[in-house]
Amino acid sequence: MTLAFVTGIGGQDGSYLAERLLADGVEVHALARASAGPLPHCPAAVTLHAGDLNDTHAVRGLLLELAPDEVYNLAAISSVAQSWQEPEAVRRVNGDAAIELMASSYAVMQAVARPVRFVQASSAEIFGAPTTSPQDEGSPLAPTNPYGEAKALAHRAVGTWRERGLAAIAVILYNHESPRRPERFVTRKITRGVADIVRGRAETLVLGNLDASRDWGWAPDHVDAMVRAARHPVAQDYVVSTGESRSVREFAAAAFAHAGIVDWERHVRVDPSLMRPTDAADLRGDSTRARRDLGWQPTRSFTEVVAAMVEADLNGR
Repeated sequence: MTLAFVTGIGGQDGSYLAERLLADGVEVHALARASAGPLPHCPAAVTLHAGDLNDTHAVRGLLLELAPDEVYNLAAISSVAQSWQEPEAVRRVNGDAAIELMASSYAVMQAVARPVRFVQASSAEIFGAPTTSPQDEGSPLAPTNPYGEAKALAHRAVGTWRERGLAAIAVILYNHESPRRPERFVTRKITRGVADIVRGRAETLVLGNLDASRDWGWAPDHVDAMVRAARHPVAQDYVVSTGESRSVREFAAAAFAHAGIVDWERHVRVDPSLMRPTDAADLRGDSTRARRDLGWQPTRSFTEVVAAMVEADLNGR
């Protein structure tokens, strides 16, 4: 039986990945911070190991004990805003700890004398301020915030360890959403806010930059790409994106429209304090390689993603 080791199990992607792997008959083990508390979306069949990704010695010992066939590193401090407040912590988790996990996976490969597939959840934020759009696997890295800088550090390391012999893969994930997205993210803030307005619990939704554009997909689709990439014979990097860029304004309009509110702008107030110090320009991905080599493609449109999130919040899920 294939054994997979997952970090970031408590996040949106981690829960969907665990479900997917278990459905494929994979034995799933995951690292979970003891302080994280209950993991509401984590399947009961996942074997959890309490630990901290920054404790590289303990994590290496655990990997050598488990000897996984596949390692998925999804752990990250995922808030760009938080990365401005705690850049050192973000670099440790998103950059340094990810590189140490690659080194530990390489140690497992040497110990068991068989391949270990390593998947790094990279981010479109590594492109930061792109000079061209859409971006592909060869686009220059130009991060514009500490989160992107840390992710770029780990992204570069994937190529280094791949040259060393580790089957290391970077999936460059563009924005991807679902009802499991935490409320601190703008997309969930919007859909939850719309639900509150419909129920009469609120009258106004407060947002920042309405013109920021992103390539928004469906989280389970992006997880599907991770698994396909891990099992492809050739270890290489993949952009995972829809290829369509939509603004926060369009996301809000779609969310309100699904709830039956057409004159949505009267319910929205822009707060300049919510603006990022720098905001990436047009982040839109070219996923030609993933579609061609992995047979991957999105299963939900932008409108369907927004609708699913609004419905979940209207139903209290």
